[in-house]
Amino acid sequence: MTFVVTESCIKCKYTDCVDVCPVDCFHEGPNFLVIDPDECIDCTLCEPECPVEAIYSEDELPEGQENFIALNAELTPLWPVITDVKPAPEDADHWAAKENKLEYLEK
Repeated sequence: MTFVVTESCIKCKYTDCVDVCPVDCFHEGPNFLVIDPDECIDCTLCEPECPVEAIYSEDELPEGQENFIALNAELTPLWPVITDVKPAPEDADHWAAKENKLEYLEK
C-alpha cells in the first residue's frame, strides 16, 4: 500500500509533507506533487502535514479520486524528487478550497 496525492494539491502545492518524508518519495511538477508508489513506505507521516488534506492512503481515497493512483505513478518518473520545503504559490490559499481542479494540472 502507498499514499497518494490527490486533486486538492493542484495549484496549491504546499510542501509541508516533503519535510517529514523519511524516504524522499515526493516528486515536484509545475503545480502539483506526487508520491512515488515504489518508494513510499506507508509511514503515514505526510498525511497529517498536508494543510489541504490532499494525501490519502490508496485504500482510503475519497470517491472520485481513484484515478490519482495511476496519475501519481505516471508522473513520478517524469518529475524530479523534492526534499526541501519551498514556499507555496502566492495564490495557493485561493485554490485550496476549489474543487474539480484536474483540468489545471500542468504536466
